[in-house]
Amino acid sequence: MQEIKNNLKELCLSVGVVGLENIASQKAAEILKQYTDDVTIDYFGNVIGMIKSKKENAKTLLLDAHIDEIGMIVTSIDDKGFVKVASCGGMDRRLLAAQEVTIHGTNKDIIGIVGSKPPHLEKGEEATQVPEVDSIFIDIGYTKEQAEQYIALGDRVTINSTFQEMLNNRVSVKAMDDRSGVVSILEALRLLKGKELDVNLAILFSSQEEVGGTGARVGSYGISPDYAIAIDVSFAYTSDADEHKCGKMGKGVMIGVSALLDKKMSDDLVAIAKEKEINHQIEVITGRSTGTNADSILITKGGVKTAVLSIPEKYMHTPIEMVEVGDIEAVAQLIAEYAQKVGELDV
Repeated sequence: MQEIKNNLKELCLSVGVVGLENIASQKAAEILKQYTDDVTIDYFGNVIGMIKSKKENAKTLLLDAHIDEIGMIVTSIDDKGFVKVASCGGMDRRLLAAQEVTIHGTNKDIIGIVGSKPPHLEKGEEATQVPEVDSIFIDIGYTKEQAEQYIALGDRVTINSTFQEMLNNRVSVKAMDDRSGVVSILEALRLLKGKELDVNLAILFSSQEEVGGTGARVGSYGISPDYAIAIDVSFAYTSDADEHKCGKMGKGVMIGVSALLDKKMSDDLVAIAKEKEINHQIEVITGRSTGTNADSILITKGGVKTAVLSIPEKYMHTPIEMVEVGDIEAVAQLIAEYAQKVGELDV
């Protein structure tokens, strides 16, 4: 459990805003090399690892989790030195006012504050409206000329966050979406270390999920797997949410069921979870999208049989995303058990 926490802290505090994942990708690649020497980072920022089976003509199981995180991107610096930004991914703009942020500048990181008008000066509807991201400003204390020495258009911005260990083995920090999924795969590889498998294991820590899953599309095309499991976070129940639409923290891995996903894979995962007494819950995913990289992977080349496993998470797309370590363990255990049995299953 401590290794999971250590990996979470190291990965979540690494910068990896969508489209600029290189720092987080390099850190993930370093940890992945504990389990295979066949690790590369492609030009897209995808981390790709392969663990080959000794079985002749073995099929390939892809394990995917995205490495990118939400953030912002610099769009302009006004005449008074205030920095304007836009979203990179689905930033929860309700939390932006008065936040401390870091602008990852060309030459150095710059600390800034998201400015906000004092409530005493707001009038009418202005007092109840949530500003759009492109209408906020970041105050860095510089003049325009000083700011332009360190900051360029296109530089990424993250909200500052700390790694907090909570009660009941819960942890809170930015980028749990989806570094917790990355950690679940790393933990599964630890459980599988030294075991002979009937399948090749392909690992993809993919870029750019938060802007449409382009990293997974590119990465899975190159890997060309026979089947895949996409690991992501999903909504955990909070008192202001519809209980039947959410997972429960501490109740284990969420196994996705959807018209888009391979039914037998989902059924097999449920059966294995029951057999091995792995804490699990069913997530029924409706609509034309799973909201995960599965959407990109399953249509790769001639099609890939794909399943989704999720970690219940509170406060998604904020700097205080929260998960329970036991749920990450449950995902890892199910991945490890499935990888050992998939060669025997009629998938």
